[in-house]
Amino acid sequence: MTIKSKLYEIIFESDTKAGKLFDLILLVVIVLSILLVMLESVPSIENKYHSLLKFLEWGITLIFSLEYCLRIWIVSKPKVYIFSFYGIIDFLSILPSYLGLFFVGTHGFMVIRALRLLRVFRILKLNRYMNEGAIIIKALKQSRIKISVFLFAVLTMVVIIGTLMYLIEGAENGFTSIPRGIYWAIVTLTTVGYGDISPSTALGQLIASFVMIAGYAIIAVPTGIVTAELSKPNKALPSGKVCGNCLSEGHNLDDQYCRFCGAKLL
Repeated sequence: MTIKSKLYEIIFESDTKAGKLFDLILLVVIVLSILLVMLESVPSIENKYHSLLKFLEWGITLIFSLEYCLRIWIVSKPKVYIFSFYGIIDFLSILPSYLGLFFVGTHGFMVIRALRLLRVFRILKLNRYMNEGAIIIKALKQSRIKISVFLFAVLTMVVIIGTLMYLIEGAENGFTSIPRGIYWAIVTLTTVGYGDISPSTALGQLIASFVMIAGYAIIAVPTGIVTAELSKPNKALPSGKVCGNCLSEGHNLDDQYCRFCGAKLL
């Protein structure tokens, strides 16, 4: 095996011992970097261990920078990785440290490194849950038209109710304008109920009672729409190798070519 293919197996694959070890070490470093950001936000700890925390921070930044450069060098199409979801996250995780050399106040953005913990799905063989997540996203996309119509009906109802409450209650009861009445209708219909505005007249309270009851029914509608789409049969992709050309997952361990772009798998 060439150096590139060996490094590819270690960095991108999680089915080998070396790949698992690399990913686990990377996760430990990610968790450590998040803890450092949290500790630096505590004034007493920051004042006492400032030099040590800075040293560890830059050590972790250099590790992430080296890993990011290696990933770009290993893949056959660097642009695919750079503009992929994980590629953007990896870049953002090292960017705040370097920006901190020129700008003040960018340190807190290093908590973005927490998003790198998403790699735990690959390490712990949780790809099947990622596939389940894809099924949920697919169900939301397929039901978007129904949900859009439903939301339009709810918005229409909110505008009507808000206008009625403005006319019935008036400014003396807190309903100083129609937008204020619409705000009350949204808060009441969603069963949040801040209580900063409340109807005082008998008719207003009667309408409010119907709005509260309708709120429970309205919550159930989008749930039913999405549930109906989820009940349809879906086929999950197998997990395994990662394509070095398009970085797509979902291959069996014995696959020789990528099922998405046709490139030969390493």
